[in-house]
Amino acid sequence: MTERMAGGSRPAIGDVFSAFASGVTLVTVADGRDDVGTTVSAFCPVSGDPPLVLVSLIAESYPAELLGRVDRFAVTVLAAGQRMLAGRFAAAGRPGARLLLDGVPHGRGARSGALIASGGLAALECEAEQRVAAGDHLLVIARVLNVPYVAESGAPLIRFRGRYPAPPAA
Repeated sequence: MTERMAGGSRPAIGDVFSAFASGVTLVTVADGRDDVGTTVSAFCPVSGDPPLVLVSLIAESYPAELLGRVDRFAVTVLAAGQRMLAGRFAAAGRPGARLLLDGVPHGRGARSGALIASGGLAALECEAEQRVAAGDHLLVIARVLNVPYVAESGAPLIRFRGRYPAPPAA
């Protein structure tokens, strides 16, 4: 086992956080002028009744600023084969979501108006109920309004140590 230390005696927190494998999602928002989206690996279910989820965004990012004032958005849980799509939405200086989804089957959510990529493991349309400033992030707790689809099978896209490792062989 390799120990990494920052400041001589404490583990580097980024190393600790990257050692936690997480699923990868796209969060998309329609703001009336454009469609905005970002790759998010800090997403989790919060409650089944009522159905609530949590999305964590870098507070200084445009998607966080947008979700600070727009209530409805969509989340697509990405499948292992959507690695390229995750990369497009994670790139710095990325264009609008419509351009990022060029050549990718997608639709618009009936309840959120946000773009939703097809081919993921699931998609949700949500409405923000609570926003919490947490350090350098904005936490958005949202009610699930609609589930446009859930795939019957498929492997998840996972982020681990800053990368998208290949799924294990079946």
